[in-house]
Amino acid sequence: WRAGRGPGWRPVGGGRVVAERGGPLEDEARLLAGELDLEYGDGDAGPGDVELALSPDTPGGREGYELTTEDNRVRIRGSARAGVFYGTRTLLQSVRERGEMPEGTVRDRPDRAQRGLMVDIARKHFPADWLADRIREMADLKLNQLHLHFSDDQAFRIESETSPEMVAERHLTKREVRELVRLARSRHVTVVPEIDSPGHLGAVLEAHPELKLRNAAGQEVPGAIDIGNPESGRLIDRLVREYAPLFPGAYWHLGGDEYRPLTASDPEANHPRLHRIARERFGAGAGVADLATAWLNDRAATVRALGYTPQVWNDGMHAGGVVKPSAGREVAYWTGKEIGARQPEEYLREGWSLVNFNDEYLYYVLGEPHDFIYPTGERIYREWSPAVLRGSRAVPAELAGPDRIRGARLAVWCDRAGAQTVEEVAAGIRLPLRALAQRVWDPRPPEAPWPDFAELARKVE
Repeated sequence: WRAGRGPGWRPVGGGRVVAERGGPLEDEARLLAGELDLEYGDGDAGPGDVELALSPDTPGGREGYELTTEDNRVRIRGSARAGVFYGTRTLLQSVRERGEMPEGTVRDRPDRAQRGLMVDIARKHFPADWLADRIREMADLKLNQLHLHFSDDQAFRIESETSPEMVAERHLTKREVRELVRLARSRHVTVVPEIDSPGHLGAVLEAHPELKLRNAAGQEVPGAIDIGNPESGRLIDRLVREYAPLFPGAYWHLGGDEYRPLTASDPEANHPRLHRIARERFGAGAGVADLATAWLNDRAATVRALGYTPQVWNDGMHAGGVVKPSAGREVAYWTGKEIGARQPEEYLREGWSLVNFNDEYLYYVLGEPHDFIYPTGERIYREWSPAVLRGSRAVPAELAGPDRIRGARLAVWCDRAGAQTVEEVAAGIRLPLRALAQRVWDPRPPEAPWPDFAELARKVE
């Protein structure tokens, strides 16, 4: 921010938001005009107007912008639509807070490329209207990813033509998903889908019992698909291909966490058939973890062929095996509590890019099971940053740059789905989302004390 000398700008009758009619910024201009109770117009901007423009030389990348206030007008420019949109959010929030935009120039850009919210819509049904409200809220906070975990042991929550038998009674229709994605794209939010596998597939397996995994005693392993059966991979790949047209974004989350055979004290003894298949495919030294790694490698290849960058939970990245995780994926680091837990520094030194889901600060787990405590905005604001991946300790600065830790998401998990209504969830994540938005946009320790930040958050809503 560089202050200027002058009266600044206020939205008054007769003012317009100006962008080329039919041009790439018309949607952003019409939205802002409605929010400020101004008219939309094109042509040359004059006194009292807000002008939106694309300018390739604007610094800060596609999400950076420059906002200049002088001569009773505002000019917002960016090298891409996203940057211009974020400039309109800054203007809108300034008007909400103080009634005006002060004279001067803002040059702004986010520090992290991925900034978002994950919602577990599998264990608990969230109506489309609720998700649409979160998209609007996220966009105002300059968050850019909504991650939908829509398949788990409890339910599968998006309409399917290829496998309608697995879809829960309460679910999102494909039309609702398309409308959500359309809204998200208009607000520069990407929707990231997740079909978790090879664990957490209970709802899928109830419809396909022939693919349930059994242990050496013949007992079903809850939620675990039989990764030794080629039909298992074909089923998941078919679902991915069915849903790919719904989700035109850059990322697909593959899950990979908490595959129950690997939590056993001796996976090979508990699952001798999987062990035999692993050795047949990968040699005498291979084990069940190698088969699980190969499973995720195959799913990653499927989504890459569809144009996505795959993301996986860190406990799906098995170390020390014969089969290595395939390159070209990002690791969603959430826990250091799993069997064989690895410090985040290990992933970073191996060259993986990470997305921060630190369960100490960013896990909003309904009902607070397993020692989880609802996160607060104050803790995130004061203690957390993108470099704090596990517990409360930051990784070394040389490993913590935006090219290594790509960003973060607040995660809503619905382990005890009835513990809160959807309205209570929205209220509970309100300040944590705002604190997250601040710290991923600017990870430096904030100067304003928490009460001032919380009051500011209230004023700009």
